[in-house]
Parts: sequence; structure tokens; C-alpha cells
Amino acid sequence: MNRLVIEILLVEDDPGDVLMTREAFADNKVANRLHVVSDGVDAVAFLRKEGKYADAPTPDLVLLDLNLPRMDGREVLATVKADEALRQIPVVVLTTSEAEEDVLRSYELHANAFVTKPVDFERFIEVVRKIDDFFVGVVRLPGR
Repeated sequence: MNRLVIEILLVEDDPGDVLMTREAFADNKVANRLHVVSDGVDAVAFLRKEGKYADAPTPDLVLLDLNLPRMDGREVLATVKADEALRQIPVVVLTTSEAEEDVLRSYELHANAFVTKPVDFERFIEVVRKIDDFFVGVVRLPGR
């Protein structure tokens, strides 16, 4: 199957999770471009192409952790989905939280999916691959 290269923004403050996500894409032979920011303020700046992110690509998919410094993932999600220029970008909440209130709140804020990060390395890699397979190989993204 011929897959388009897509731009993915990973919003994650844990360097270990960033490394595992990069490895999952590399192991899956995915040619997509993974951009990483480590807090919510930078995520919004990246998405709005502000400051040092003026030349940033518009991501086709956002992988968003909930527990972030400066602006948490819930605030980022609310900001993205309230912004007419950004709301069509699919956002997958990828977090360690298993709390039902986080699941409900994320969907109330119009997350496209909520995925709890497995702590096991192999399962984490598998989950990231499945997200990639679904959003890149199955779903038709806006503008693609």
C-alpha cells in the first residue's frame, strides 16, 4: 500500500516516551515526520506557527499527553478544538491516565481518541504502531 508521508506533532514531556515513540515509528518503517514539543505552550505556538515555530508544518495528526508543564493537555485540546483554523486536526490523547474523568473530559473537549500508554515497552511500541496504522493507513485525513 502506498502511504503518504504525514506530519505528526507529539506533545510529550517525558524524554523516555518521546524516544519510544520515535523508535515505534522507526521500527514500523514509517516515513512520517515526527515533530516534538515538550509542553502545552509550545504545542499551541507550533500549531499557530508563532515565534520560533513560524515555519512549522501544519500537522496532520497530534499525539497529546495530558500531564504537561506550563499548559496541560486538556487546555491544549480545548484551545485547538476552539480554534477554527486548527479544529479539523485529529488529536489523539496518549497518556498514562486511566481515570474515567480524563476519558470523559477529553471526549467532551472533542478528542478524536483516548489511548492509555502501556508501561511495557513492547506494548507501547504496538500501541503507537496501531495509532499510526489507523490514522495513516485507514483514515482519510483532511487535505490528503
